[in-house]
Amino acid sequence: MTQAAPTYLTAEGAARLKEELIDLKGAQREALAKRLRDAIQMGDLSENADYHKAKEDQAFLEGRIQELEYILGNAIIVEESKTKPDVIFVGVKVTVQEDDFEPEVFHIVGAQEADPRNGKISNESPYGKALMDHKVGDVVEAETPGGKVRLKVLKVE
Repeated sequence: MTQAAPTYLTAEGAARLKEELIDLKGAQREALAKRLRDAIQMGDLSENADYHKAKEDQAFLEGRIQELEYILGNAIIVEESKTKPDVIFVGVKVTVQEDDFEPEVFHIVGAQEADPRNGKISNESPYGKALMDHKVGDVVEAETPGGKVRLKVLKVE
């Protein structure tokens, strides 16, 4: 059996997932329970669209709760280092430059926190994989859907 790659979370990402879990287990669950009670009180459940929709939503909610509990129970929380990192790893910000384009800054995060539009790329993404364990001055090659991309590491913070 193949072992799954570890899930990394920054402290900020873990806090966000914990908040979501608290909300799902509290307010969201209560609201859904009320919807179910109201639907049940309407009578005939076999043709009750509100009841069936609420049951579907409940299954989704409980699935997300289980997913978050698993992630938070098994993730490796990466604390922001007080010292200046010299090697790229989850939690660092890295400035890279592709050929003659403007330099770009990426925050390397775990897959659960990835938000490329806001500069947060996963350690499992093509750029993230290529950059991991490299240093300032290194030139790495990322295999992307659009082809190979060469990136020069300018800064790690």
